[in-house]
Order: sequence, then structure tokens, then C-alpha cells
Amino acid sequence: MAVNFAAIVRAVDAALALGDAARKGRAKAAEPLDEAVAASSEPPAGFTDRIEARLTNVVVAALKEAFDRDHARLEIERAHLDEGRRRAEAVRRLELRRWAVDHEMARLRWIGAAGLGGWLASVLVLGLRIAEASTGARLVLGLGWALLLATMAATFVAQGRLARLRLDDELPGESGTAGRTAVWLLVSGLALETLSLLL
Repeated sequence: MAVNFAAIVRAVDAALALGDAARKGRAKAAEPLDEAVAASSEPPAGFTDRIEARLTNVVVAALKEAFDRDHARLEIERAHLDEGRRRAEAVRRLELRRWAVDHEMARLRWIGAAGLGGWLASVLVLGLRIAEASTGARLVLGLGWALLLATMAATFVAQGRLARLRLDDELPGESGTAGRTAVWLLVSGLALETLSLLL
């Protein structure tokens, strides 16, 4: 309901003018006048007070309504600000999750590439000497190759797990057991390849 403040101001002015007229009427009534003339010109006792009280109530109600409307508007704006803050926080969490997954994926790719590079280098370098190597050296070399190939398999498993976690609500700290195992497989495989050179 719209409140017309100009109408309220006019009503207040009219009430004040009516009050002034009533006071002037009372002052005139104090002068010696004919009772009949005084009775016909003077408003009934308390009439102006009732009008002023009603107009005051109307003004107070209008102001209360305006304040309530402003309060409701402020509550709506506060709710919009809270919703915007929640959305910004959700976007920030999503960005952190994406960054963590991308970082872990890059780490796993490097581990897989190192495993593949170590395996190819040992095949090219040591594969030529495998006929001359002792049985122990061949066993160590074969075990090293198996560990390097297992490194690549573990990185593929870990990358698949991360790809599934990309849409989850949890922030993955790491790629799981496969990601942790890939590092140890790589180090063990390269160590066995080096050991096969010494045998």
C-alpha cells in the first residue's frame, strides 16, 4: 500500500489549523457573549483533541508502515548479499578443488613419463647386453622392467581415480594408494635397473 506523504503533510497542516481555530474559539468564548451564539460557534469539548489524536494515529501508522517496508527491503538485500557470499565461497572451493586435481594429475603424468623413460632406456641400453649378462642380472633386469611397467599402470589407475573425483564435493589431497605406490615402484624399478648394470 503506497503512502502519499504529501497528503499526510496536508492532513497534519489541517489538524494544526483546526487546533489553532479551536484555541481561538476558546479564547473568544471566554469573552462575554450571548450563550446561544457561544454554543452555536464553539465546537463540542474534546472534538479537536479527538481529531488530533486520529490524525496522529494515521501519521504514526503511515510512518510505521514505511519503516516496516524499509526493514523488509533491507532484509531482502541482506539475504541477496548472503546468497552472493555463499556462491562466491562455492566458486572458490570449486576452483581450489580443480587446482588440486590438476596439480596431482600433472605429478602423476611426470611419474608415468619417468617410468616409461626408464623402461625404454634400460631396454635400449641393457637389452643389447642381455645375452651376455648373468642369470642374476637377467632376473634383476626383468624385475626392474616389471616394476617400471607397474609404475605406469599405477599412475593410470590414480589418474582415473582423480578424474572421478573431479566432480565430488571432497577436496582430494592426493591420488590415493595407487599414486603413493607409483613413486615407490618407480624408485625401486630404477634401483633394480642400476643394480643389473653392476651384476
